[in-house]
This record gives sequence, structure tokens and C-alpha cells, in this order.
Amino acid sequence: MTTVTKNRSTAITLNRLVYQISRHWLPFISLLLLVFVGLPWLAPLFMAWGWTRAATIIYAIYSIQCHQMPQRSFFLFGRETMYSLPQIQSVWMDTVNPLELRRYIGDSTMGWKVAWSDRMVYMYGSVLLVTAVLFLPFRNRLKSPPLPVFFLLLLPMAVDGISHFISDLIGGIGDGFRYHNSWLADLTNNRFAATFYVGDALGSFNSWMRLISGLCFGLAVVWFLYPHIQAGFADTARQIERKFAQKGLKL
Repeated sequence: MTTVTKNRSTAITLNRLVYQISRHWLPFISLLLLVFVGLPWLAPLFMAWGWTRAATIIYAIYSIQCHQMPQRSFFLFGRETMYSLPQIQSVWMDTVNPLELRRYIGDSTMGWKVAWSDRMVYMYGSVLLVTAVLFLPFRNRLKSPPLPVFFLLLLPMAVDGISHFISDLIGGIGDGFRYHNSWLADLTNNRFAATFYVGDALGSFNSWMRLISGLCFGLAVVWFLYPHIQAGFADTARQIERKFAQKGLKL
């Protein structure tokens, strides 16, 4: 086989591969995202099975993307799904140092920590959810919203994340304005239970905000980006079809 023939054969193979990806981009991206979202949940499962090396690798990989503080993370195979900061401090160490807190992954009594925080779970999990309930049923009719709507949907995540960062930076973890939320208690005249205002556990204001802002993030990504991605891949597929038709080749 000559160099020219070999290069032509390689080009044809690559074009066929790109064509298949263009035609089936959604399952491909969704599968990659499913693996990305699912791996953090395997870490506590592996710990429960005694596969500590595999679990440690997952914790290490996702520590680059997430603070992994246990009071803002889900736990599996323990007494509770989430634990408050005092509960973590009572079994780990009495500290508010985030570098020390993030090192706690759990034990056989408390259960084992998912490898990233609830915010990350809601953010990326919601992309899969919105894909299933919005994009799949309406993918041929769904149009991207205007750019301001995209940024508006991202705003809750930005406000919640930045305010939490400022609260932890100024007031400290476990003592900032987003930990006690006394401003919200005053605003609502203490209408809700004390557990709603304080901390990050399930059912708290902070937990609800991370859930709602995470869902808004997923809606923004899928509603705005996916129609553009689909249009781009559809155009690529048409170009390859024309090229192969002109050369009398089969896809």
C-alpha cells in the first residue's frame, strides 16, 4: 500500500468515525457524563467493600474539582445521609480548617463520603435529568433561549457559590452569615424550624439553594448549549454525506 493510499484510507476511516459521532453525539456525551457523575458514588461503595485503593484513587481525582468538605457531602451506608459540622468534628477532629475537614471520608459507623459535594451532584446530575425530561422529547423543536436567559439561569449558582465563599472567608466555616443565616431568619420572622436556617444538612436553606441553583445550571446548559451542539453536528454529518456521495463511497 502506497503512502497516498494509506493516508486516503485513514482519512476515510476518520471521516466515518466523525460521522458516527455526529449522528449519535447525544448518547456519546450522555454516557461520558454518566461515568463522570457516577464515579464519585462508587468511592463509598468501594470503601464499604474494602476496596480502599480504588476508592482512594477516585477521592484523589475528584478532589481536584471539589472541596469535598464532609458537612456538605452525601454519605452512604451510615446512620444519616448528611452530617452537620459538629457531628463531623465529634468523630474526626475539632477543626474548621477546610484542608483537614476534607480529609475525612467516613468510617463504618458514619458511612462513607461521596467523592464530591452535594453542589457538584446537583450541578452535573441535573444535566442528565434535563436531557432526559426536556431535550430528548423535544430535541427537534427545542430552540436555544437568548443569551441573557442563559446567564440568568446561571445567576443563582453564582450568587449562592460566591456568597458561601465570602461567608467562609470572612466569618469562617461554621460561623459565617451563610452558616447561621440569621438574616434569613429575620427576613422570614423565624417562620421555619431552626434546622432550616443553620448548617448545610438536607432540608436546610443552604441545601435547598444548592439544589435549586444546580437545577438551574442543568437547565441552562442543556437548553442553551445542546441545540447549538446538535445543529453543529448535523451540519458536519451533512458535509461528510455530500463528500462521500461525490466520491461514490459508502458511510
